[in-house]
Amino acid sequence: MPSFGSSSSSSSNNNRWVKIGLGSIALLCVVLWKIPAVSKAATTPVVTTSKPALTVSLVTLQPAKWMQSLSANGSVVAWQEAVISSEVTGIRIAEVRASVGDQVRKGQVLATLATDTVAASVAEVQASLKESEAVLAEASAQAARSGKLRESGFVSAQQVEQAMTNENTARARMETQRARYQAGLLRLAQLNIKASDAGVISARSATVGTLTQPGMELFRLIRQGRLEWHADITADELGMIRKGMKVELMSPQGRVVKGQVRAISPAINPQTRYGQVLVDLPNSGGLVAGMFARGTFQLTQQNTPVMTLPQTAVVLRSGAAFVFSVGTDGHAHELKVTVGKRFGEQIEIVSGLEKGVAVVESGGAFLVDGDVV
Repeated sequence: MPSFGSSSSSSSNNNRWVKIGLGSIALLCVVLWKIPAVSKAATTPVVTTSKPALTVSLVTLQPAKWMQSLSANGSVVAWQEAVISSEVTGIRIAEVRASVGDQVRKGQVLATLATDTVAASVAEVQASLKESEAVLAEASAQAARSGKLRESGFVSAQQVEQAMTNENTARARMETQRARYQAGLLRLAQLNIKASDAGVISARSATVGTLTQPGMELFRLIRQGRLEWHADITADELGMIRKGMKVELMSPQGRVVKGQVRAISPAINPQTRYGQVLVDLPNSGGLVAGMFARGTFQLTQQNTPVMTLPQTAVVLRSGAAFVFSVGTDGHAHELKVTVGKRFGEQIEIVSGLEKGVAVVESGGAFLVDGDVV
């Protein structure tokens, strides 16, 4: 019996140790399986991609033959101005028919003066004229009768002379009254203030109810609506300008206004050291007298082409000009360039950029050296 109980206890202990061993082996396998995965995750590099800073278009230097030009500043003025005033003084303005900006024709009535006083004066003179004509007719008839009676011996020579004197006096008075009447009609016609020429009203000071005064300006007229540009040119550049040369101005509406050199000042202003060039402008160019304008004189065409880029490709920073080239690696590289003249939307590149190098066409202001594009 005792020997049987001892054998059963030993078997239970052996089973327990077997289970413990198997569990340890399983745990070791799990640990060994996890270690390569962790090692692989630790050694695998993280791949990142650079996002482009800007999507751009590329351009290269292009040759161009430009017109040699000369830029200048100046004022737009009226070709000729006419001051319109009343030739009759002391008369009330009854009606104003024109205002600033109106297109008027020659002889058009711009304002009228009150006619009552002048019309009454003319009527009075007209009555005096008719009276003097009647007196003259009577004196002429008396002189004729005296001449016939003198032939018959019924009147003396002295009476005939007196009759002729009366006739001449009556005629003189009649002529005086006729002259006064003509002056009255002229004065009556002058009550209509008319345009002295076709053009545009540039100023108006006439007001209904105002009494006209000697030399009083009622209207100011730009004759024929013509304008001209007075360009200020330095003494060195004045010799480059020729009569008939083409000129281009930019209107406030963005339109190009084409003009032509009409005259060149023969003298230089001693204070400013500038000479003036007078340029005829079209009537419908969108320009207004008194405005400041910048224009360009078209001189001659260049024989040697210049290398150009769009103006949008050039970035100005700290007083210098830059462009951004793009390499094969897709990175933008800042290049300092020297620029020259501008013509339209193009700009001359004097140095700093090789022919065939692609540069960013626009948006360079948003790039820095090394950006991916």
